[in-house]
Amino acid sequence: MYEDHMSKIEVQNLYKVFGRNPERAIPMLEQGKAKDEILKKTKLSVGVNNVSFSVNEGEILVIMGLSGSGKSTLIRCVNRLIEPTDGVINIDGVDVMGLSHDDLLAFRRKKFGMVFQNFALFPHRTVLENVEFGLEIQGKDAAFMRKKATESLNLVGLEGWGDYYPKNLSGGMQQRVGLARALAVDPDILIMDEAFSALDPLIRQDMQDELIALQDRVQKTILFITHDLDEALKLGDRIILLKDGKLVQEGTAEDILTNPATPYVEKFVENVDMSKVLTAKSVMNPPRVVAYRTDGPRVALHKMREAGISSLFVLGKGHILRGMVTAEDAADAIKNGAKDLESILNTDIKTVELDTPVLDFMQELAALPIPIAVVKEDGKLAGVIVRGSLLAGLTEKGQAETND
Repeated sequence: MYEDHMSKIEVQNLYKVFGRNPERAIPMLEQGKAKDEILKKTKLSVGVNNVSFSVNEGEILVIMGLSGSGKSTLIRCVNRLIEPTDGVINIDGVDVMGLSHDDLLAFRRKKFGMVFQNFALFPHRTVLENVEFGLEIQGKDAAFMRKKATESLNLVGLEGWGDYYPKNLSGGMQQRVGLARALAVDPDILIMDEAFSALDPLIRQDMQDELIALQDRVQKTILFITHDLDEALKLGDRIILLKDGKLVQEGTAEDILTNPATPYVEKFVENVDMSKVLTAKSVMNPPRVVAYRTDGPRVALHKMREAGISSLFVLGKGHILRGMVTAEDAADAIKNGAKDLESILNTDIKTVELDTPVLDFMQELAALPIPIAVVKEDGKLAGVIVRGSLLAGLTEKGQAETND
């Protein structure tokens, strides 16, 4: 039995072919035959073509692609709602492909919660009874079901709505009920198939925000399908893109936007506002020269003159950022006979962390006379952002496309 302590889900060389004797298509796929060619020659339809990926505990993996790319087929193969043609699926070290029918049913009930695009609520059951449904299937007693269902409704912001019926709820509220139903069984893994795509844009954004906030609290492993790139960029820790059932690129949003692997991916992401995706880490420069807590104003001024700059970040013990000094203040300090930088140290400076989106500080940087400091979680200086490096980072992708 395969076991990987790093990955919650491990999928290797997964195939799904629809039709009689589907194994016939696998050698053709291995030879590089196209999906359409295989359909024409064999009447077999390729849903998933040799896909491998892993998902870590507590990660949101977004699966994207155009209609017909194999997204829904792929996630239904993971829990064998659709039977794979070939491949390996391991979840928490369990060989899912090797489970008997009864063991698979028990495994699904324990491990998975599913949220669909079309809410799938029972109109004749109250909200609370809808949320209890998965627990009812598991054979739990009434008191336990009521307690867990109530907790799940509270978790998704529907406290007090348990006695209403689905018809009394808005679309966004109905989707929250679907999410509460999935959470009530306390699954390790949530599968969300176009869960928000039927909602109005503003409600959809609210649900995305709710999911992010909820994930901070419950830390589930989530497979999230969408065809909306903005949604994928907002929600995904990592993204995989499918085309004709084949995985064409996998990575973080920034990886995919800055280094699209194929013309298909490039076309997919061409209209994205890079300022929403690029982070401070991707547009910062390493600090060429800094002052230290032991430096005096003469040393600091000398460093600035040599580097051709008018300000310096000052680092303390352990390279922790303490503040900034300017050339003008250093010159004044020398005239006044100061021997250290304490009297001229400016601690009111703008700092951002490595993963801060550019959009969060772009306007502020334009108005600042000094650079922005990028710091690590421990307060150490990681880099410097000036207007020039920011503009270069935002335009680099466009220039690369122009030169191709």
